[in-house]
Amino acid sequence: MKKYLDILFMVGSVFALIGAAVYITHWEYAPYMFIIGSVTAAIGQIFAQPQAEDPTLKRLYRQQMFGALALVLTGILMLYTHGNEWIICLLIAAILELYTAIRIPQEEKKH
Repeated sequence: MKKYLDILFMVGSVFALIGAAVYITHWEYAPYMFIIGSVTAAIGQIFAQPQAEDPTLKRLYRQQMFGALALVLTGILMLYTHGNEWIICLLIAAILELYTAIRIPQEEKKH
């Protein structure tokens, strides 16, 4: 099951990346592609998380979920704002995702 969730996360991430990159061309379906990709990546990421007993790991998993939800919010902002406000939300999501991607393997090795 985890293998399928990892594939779901990867496919969703590629769709989100393509949607964000194509948004600059003003293609009308780019925000929809980003939303579909970010929701798919969030589902794959949230359901692949193991149950953690350690409070540090629990906090990191919550931060990871918040980052995934921020990616979905970024797609919604792409639809309803016509400027570059969505980039700030994308930056916050990317920082959270990067931070947790670095810290979780280190914490799992300790326990």
